[in-house]
Amino acid sequence: MISAPLWFAATGPILLLLAGILPRAVTSRFPVASIRLALAAALASLLVAIGTAVAVAGHGALRTNLVGSHGLGLGLYLDALSATMSVLVAFVGVIVVNYSRNYLDGDPNHVRFVRWLCLTLASILVAIISGNLLLFFAAWYATSLRLHRLLLFYPERQGALLAARKKWLASRLGDLCLVVAMGLLYFTHGSLDYAVVFAGTADAAASGSLPASHAAVAVLLVFAALLKSAQFPTHGWLIEVMETPTPVSALLHAGIINAGGFLVLRFAGLITPCAAALDTLAIVGGFSALFGSMAMLTQTSIKVSLAYSTIAQMGFMMLECGLGAFPAALLHIVAHSLYKAHAFLSSGSVIDIARASWTPSPGGKPHPARVTISVAAVMLVTLVVSIACGASPRQQPGVFALGMVVSLGMIHLLANAIDERPTPYVIGRTVVLAAVVAGVYFTLQLGFERLVGGSLPRRQPLHGVFELLIVVSMVLSFGAVTVFQNLLPGAGAPPRWEPFYAHVSNGLYVNTLANRWVLWFWPPPPAPRTATPSWMPRRPGVQG
Repeated sequence: MISAPLWFAATGPILLLLAGILPRAVTSRFPVASIRLALAAALASLLVAIGTAVAVAGHGALRTNLVGSHGLGLGLYLDALSATMSVLVAFVGVIVVNYSRNYLDGDPNHVRFVRWLCLTLASILVAIISGNLLLFFAAWYATSLRLHRLLLFYPERQGALLAARKKWLASRLGDLCLVVAMGLLYFTHGSLDYAVVFAGTADAAASGSLPASHAAVAVLLVFAALLKSAQFPTHGWLIEVMETPTPVSALLHAGIINAGGFLVLRFAGLITPCAAALDTLAIVGGFSALFGSMAMLTQTSIKVSLAYSTIAQMGFMMLECGLGAFPAALLHIVAHSLYKAHAFLSSGSVIDIARASWTPSPGGKPHPARVTISVAAVMLVTLVVSIACGASPRQQPGVFALGMVVSLGMIHLLANAIDERPTPYVIGRTVVLAAVVAGVYFTLQLGFERLVGGSLPRRQPLHGVFELLIVVSMVLSFGAVTVFQNLLPGAGAPPRWEPFYAHVSNGLYVNTLANRWVLWFWPPPPAPRTATPSWMPRRPGVQG
């Protein structure tokens, strides 16, 4: 459906853009008013996003006329996917901009920081509602440039500079993949307009006449998404961006990092016909999820632990897409964004929260056999619930795999019930709670699948033994990690685990190798010499 008034959806990004490009003479003279204007623009973008979502819910997928020629130009494409992501990003944007009002109060660059936030949000929203690959790439590239400026908000910090440069190199490689894919699509369809490309690909796939170049397009899109989402082995920059202000971390982990997942979901119709692309998503995403989850358990820094958690969550999302569970991946994005934004913005209070919620342990020591029994019980309960909800391993492998991992979070509670208070009532209550958690997850996934309607491909069943092996290996691997997590603290960290613990806590040294390569390829300028801080002890004979 084509409707000119749909250009109203672009007013949200335009208002944020205007708030971000205010002349410096104005912002320096009226700093408080400039920040309030930025917050007002963020609120307006949220209202526009909600209005767009209401329009899509009432009329289905909508698009505007193309402003351009030869299939290149400006256009909007609005469906359930873009409506959901627009509301999500706009909501997180309002929270982050409002949080920044007090967080950086007194910083001489406070207004400049808020302006960059507005420009970044505007770029993300344009990428979400764009209806032409040319506009999408422009917004995609602008988002990367704005984020680079935010990562270097404190340019004198060497750690921030190294992380920003690694992110820049990974992003440019992803941009190259996206540009080549766009060129192949334009050569095949003669247009970069979504409607033309999607319809042409669907017709060719139905008739079995997809060109040979389509496989390359699908694989290139997958690599662009993986590079954007900090997947192994290009994940190192994400765990080193903690030199930036906390609002940047919240926006990055709750919004920008999802750009790779949105790319896969938006072009799922182009990726689905290529088995190699789906397998790449499943393998890289699954390994990144396992790697990030294990590394997260070994970290002592709260924010680094959250960063590894983001790597793992993005890996889960890529795994779901690789197994054809696209609606589940969108649900995962929404849930993870809201959780991670709250986690970063409240990370400074985590010690107080932990102290307030601490309760003395009644004692008890987990036994390997009992933990294993707990894992088996939870897996069995989840399997029964998944089959009852129509999400069996064969019908919806991606949904089932993530549901099983979610339910494994109940293992610690069940193991404690068996070890500390082994009564039938406590054990039965815990098993029922595991069933309720599994039921809520599968019910939410089913409802989200109906919500997105025809915006995403339908659920994909297993196509072969290879995909079955991926699902089984992921479930068993996370079962083993769960057992390890429950036994290691109780065993007092025996010496035989110390080398393994050290290797995992250092991320298998992949990021160390990446740092060496980047420092050789792009050495940073020498750090400026500064006076010794007053709190630092001075050596005799050394002047401050």
